[in-house]
Amino acid sequence: MSERNSLRYTLLGLGLIVLIGLLTYIASRTAQAPVTTSDSADHLQSLAALEGKAPSRRSLDIQTWQTAEGAKVLFVAAPELPMFDLRLTFAAGSSQDDGVPGLAALTNAMLNEGVPGKDVSAIAEGFEGLGAEFGNGAYRDMAIASLRSLSAPEQRVPALQLFEQVIGQPTFPADSLARIKNQLLAGFEYQKQNPGKLAGLQLFERLYGNHPYAHPSEGSEQSIPGISAAQLRAFHAKAYAAGNVVIALVGDLSRAEAEAMAAEVSAALPKGPALAKIDQPLEPKAGPSHIEYPSKQTHLMLAQLGVDRRDPDYAALTLGNQILGGGGFGTRLMEEVREKRGLTYGVYSTFSAMQARGPFMINLQTRAELSEGTLKLVQDILRDYLANGPTQTELDNAKREMAGSFPLSTASNAEIVGQLGAMGFYDLPLTYLEDFVGQIQALDVAQVKAAMAKHLNPDALVIVTAGPSVAQQPLPPPTAKPAEQPTGVPEH
Repeated sequence: MSERNSLRYTLLGLGLIVLIGLLTYIASRTAQAPVTTSDSADHLQSLAALEGKAPSRRSLDIQTWQTAEGAKVLFVAAPELPMFDLRLTFAAGSSQDDGVPGLAALTNAMLNEGVPGKDVSAIAEGFEGLGAEFGNGAYRDMAIASLRSLSAPEQRVPALQLFEQVIGQPTFPADSLARIKNQLLAGFEYQKQNPGKLAGLQLFERLYGNHPYAHPSEGSEQSIPGISAAQLRAFHAKAYAAGNVVIALVGDLSRAEAEAMAAEVSAALPKGPALAKIDQPLEPKAGPSHIEYPSKQTHLMLAQLGVDRRDPDYAALTLGNQILGGGGFGTRLMEEVREKRGLTYGVYSTFSAMQARGPFMINLQTRAELSEGTLKLVQDILRDYLANGPTQTELDNAKREMAGSFPLSTASNAEIVGQLGAMGFYDLPLTYLEDFVGQIQALDVAQVKAAMAKHLNPDALVIVTAGPSVAQQPLPPPTAKPAEQPTGVPEH
């Protein structure tokens, strides 16, 4: 044996001795460690062992107060990571456009385009250089602005100062306004090539009539060109006021630090009260309408007014819709329309509960020559479900699914800050998350059936279809293996 090989085997032997000793030490330490029960929230849990109960999830100690300017604050301390998430939720969505569709969306999009002494590039570089992230968006009910940053003072303080400039002192520069308008107008042109989008626009117009929810959040090609910087400044001064915002804060902060941050943010905003809540919409005229569009498929949208976010039946409707069409595969709609007949790639139903009554919608697309039969099938499924309700097995399965997925709503700081923003905006109790889980698990078949039948009427549906007018064919009979599978991913 060579000296080199002798040295190699000697080292290998020493390594094995060390490894054996290390494994023996670990085994002895493990044997001495206290036994952790299966109830620990730190361990994965089997859904089968839960027996309908919600799995352990992150417990939130939500603290709340008001700033001197009237802003509502919700705070959760989360010291596990050296960072924080700040989210401002303003009652500044398109429902506050006041006859100028797109005003809210354009104002929000322009927040980070310029502040005194900084243009859009300098703002972006400022956040990036601090390792911070700015976010914004506008919807029908609300507009948001958010900041994520490290919580150490050397990053937190300058990131917060820049954020306060963006939300409190936007300059609405002319070149940025022209650029964003052009982007919106280009988007409107693209919408004309999307039958699903066209159907959605017409559906909301028919469903809401003259109500502020009727028009799209992004405005229209008629309204956007005429919006001026002066209108944006006026909307910002009114809708981005401290009295019109909910400040949600989650992260590695003490209560004193959170109070100081919220006070700074509130003081940086225009002074003013909360805007008046919008009225409830009137009942729409039911019935079908059609958009002629050259395509191999037809989009089908069925809707009626649902509930607002504070409706006492919200939990029952959420669970009932999970069974009807909100839970993906295994729902009534997916089973009957896709799995048994191969008529669609996907069919979904949803309640969008908002500040006023949001829509209940069923959405799918199918082959054009089968569209009329598919529409009738969907209506029949809904009618039968409202008349007879779910089965006990369907209810139990839906409860297990929701119990398994609900902890994800508080799985990260970003998820928590979103929950806090919604709770503050919709005036939900601080115990809402715990209450909702308990309400879901306590529901029985009769309660779910009664809630769905109370709020939905199969004869009151607003129906919009978009596709070609072609000769219709009868639907294939239901079978375990449809002869013709769905055509694949939807066209648009």
